[in-house]
Amino acid sequence: MKAQTAQTGTETTPDLLYSEAEDDLRAAVRALLADRADAPTVLARAESDTPYDPELWRALGARMDLAGLLVPEKLGGQGASHREAAVVLEEIGRAVAPVPFLTSAVIATETLLALDAEVAEVASLVRELASGHRTAALVVPFSVGPHTVRLPETLAGTVSAVADAATADVLLVPTAEGLYAVDAAEAAVVPLTPLDLTRPLAAVTLDGVSGTLLAGPDATLVAVRRALLAGAGLLASEQLGVAEWCLTETVTYTRERKQFNRPVGSFQALKHRMAQLWLEVVSARAAARNAADALATDSPEVALAVAVAQAYCARVAVHAAEECVQLHGGIGMTWEHPAHLYLKRAKSAQIALGSAGEHRAAIAELVDLPTP
Repeated sequence: MKAQTAQTGTETTPDLLYSEAEDDLRAAVRALLADRADAPTVLARAESDTPYDPELWRALGARMDLAGLLVPEKLGGQGASHREAAVVLEEIGRAVAPVPFLTSAVIATETLLALDAEVAEVASLVRELASGHRTAALVVPFSVGPHTVRLPETLAGTVSAVADAATADVLLVPTAEGLYAVDAAEAAVVPLTPLDLTRPLAAVTLDGVSGTLLAGPDATLVAVRRALLAGAGLLASEQLGVAEWCLTETVTYTRERKQFNRPVGSFQALKHRMAQLWLEVVSARAAARNAADALATDSPEVALAVAVAQAYCARVAVHAAEECVQLHGGIGMTWEHPAHLYLKRAKSAQIALGSAGEHRAAIAELVDLPTP
């Protein structure tokens, strides 16, 4: 599906409203996640040694064909755009679903799509990822953003805090020599204990491994920056989903919870807090949709749109999760309630793919506004 635009005079402005196809996609993904990744299920997995749910990923990635959402049809994908991928990530954020959609179907896939598709190894790997039967992880720390990425000199050493590396089949390792595809079984992948238990992190040691060289150094740097930019832009949609769930659950709870024989949501102070949060979530939706549309249309303003979305949506997701915990009172502080999963996802995502401060610095540079 092509991104929608509206003509205004001589300028083309993005249409950020959801299309009918995007609404249908949302309904299908939400139904699947409600059935297979409801709050009790995600809570149980987060407390276990295996938060990753391979059956859920097979249903989402392979049977619904969402693993290849961004992949052109000629390479076995759906030929959709970042707008549709953003809708999927909104729903994943609403469910804090433990699936590698962002890391494999977006970041790793975008890395490969930026390379020469005529290279047989590249095309073959793209097809495998698009099928949903294999996953990949880009071996860079999850905190690294598109503006700060640095490549190691060789295929060696240890890279820490790599998202979803422990569950990936293929590791994409960018170096100053080029981009290597490494079988995950060859590397030493040691799971770490992350704040967000629904998105596993791992330390990847590459000493002594062999890999297939997919691209040279120049193409590698361009591909990695493109992938991290797309990842940061679409992470804003996941953060939007987190914030929307927190707001919805908080409003529902405060309507039902009573004090002095009145719903606590009727108290003016709480009304003001939830109204303020609603305004922030609406603004976050506009920023996230603008970033997704800019990525979908390859807008010349894409870097600015992504930086604005990340600088804003990260803060809104954390604020919404904090309010969710606090306004749920005592129940919000328990492990039995899922609010803590959303707070952890929001806090970990706040420093993922570039911190808000890094994105604000990028905005200043992009608009030629000198920083203090």
